[in-house]
Amino acid sequence: MDKFFQLSQKGSNVRTEIIAGLTTFLTMSYIIFVNPEMLGKTGMDTGAVLVATCIASAIGSLLIGLLANYPFAQAPGMGLNAFFVYTVVMGLGYTWQQGLAIVFLSGLIFILLTVTGLRKSIIDAIPANLKFAIAPGIGLFIALIGLKNAGIVNMEGPVLDLGDVSSAPVLLGIIGFVLLTALMVMQVRFAMLWAILGTTLLGIPMGVTQLPDSYSFSEISLSETAFQLDLAGLFTPPAGQSSASMILTAILVILSFTLVDLFDTFGTLIGTAAKGDLLDKDGNLPRMEKALLADASATLIGSLLGTSTVTTYIESGSGIVAGGRTGLTAVSAAIFFLLAIFLAPVAGIVPAAATSPVLIMVGLLMLESIQKIDLGDLESSVPALLLIIFMPFTYSIANGIAIGMMFFVLVNVFKGKAKEVHPILYILVLLFVLQYVMI
Repeated sequence: MDKFFQLSQKGSNVRTEIIAGLTTFLTMSYIIFVNPEMLGKTGMDTGAVLVATCIASAIGSLLIGLLANYPFAQAPGMGLNAFFVYTVVMGLGYTWQQGLAIVFLSGLIFILLTVTGLRKSIIDAIPANLKFAIAPGIGLFIALIGLKNAGIVNMEGPVLDLGDVSSAPVLLGIIGFVLLTALMVMQVRFAMLWAILGTTLLGIPMGVTQLPDSYSFSEISLSETAFQLDLAGLFTPPAGQSSASMILTAILVILSFTLVDLFDTFGTLIGTAAKGDLLDKDGNLPRMEKALLADASATLIGSLLGTSTVTTYIESGSGIVAGGRTGLTAVSAAIFFLLAIFLAPVAGIVPAAATSPVLIMVGLLMLESIQKIDLGDLESSVPALLLIIFMPFTYSIANGIAIGMMFFVLVNVFKGKAKEVHPILYILVLLFVLQYVMI
């Protein structure tokens, strides 16, 4: 292992890498409970989603560890799973099987972009302020979902309102967020995991957490979600909708998935690599293409198993801080994800009030890059602002990206800088405009 992972060369050893892998796993293990609860809203079996989440995370982490030799772990992405549930299934009316088909196709596109080098062209085409705005926009979207799921915010009326704080589920959600905040302020390790477990236990006497009558390992199965993607139905228009409109909508949703995953992965890889001094002197990540290929392959496999887009996790930074410097850290995290499969029979026990505080906190953590936006430059700050606010207020990541891009092009046209806008951006904006016109 020393020779394969270059442990001595990186100043590490097997013990340090395994501990770093465990640290990374525990820091991001909240996804094991949050993802099934989130995707379960579409009608997917939560136990099967938990198994798919664990296996897809293990495969993605293995790939990035073995192919690129980096200490990054992967799992179904927060924000991307919300996009899957609230925009694709609940918003656009796709079935979850068709949603998995969209994830599958976006994975294929991501692989194609990586292999051909078009990834760099797309990244270069998007202005910096819009790139920095994507994470905060998704963060606010996720936070709003958390507040809604916990019942802290009531979205049933014409305006947002405070929920019934006297009800047990809402009260438990508030307690859970207070507990999570306290743990994070005190810098308790693995605060999110402890908060989920603690809130779940508190929910038992409050009548919110429902314990199962029995616990059986026979419930561990992928049969309800594996290979259920519906590629044919994705391009079969329902009554009253034209084929052209159906196909264009599908293409734009796939494109949105691909763009969000592309920028999310790129930013995460650079950010976590910087913590471990893994960047070269020019600030670039060596073997970037191999890391991106591993990420895209994991998304492809995850869609076949039954989960939303898999991406590199910013929580990988915790393992790097713990000393992880090679792919052995990622491989170790993968092993722990496989062991976590045995938690599948208890997936339904964890109430929304226990996972919602994590969504709110993750939303807060994703706001960090907003400070990188040049607010004094109205040409790019106005589109960035629109991108951020339209994601949560329209309940759609795609709308935020589309409107942000369209306003960036418009502002530059008004300023007489139309020739300075990258041609790829015009193509993307044209596709989004066609979508809004035809739907």
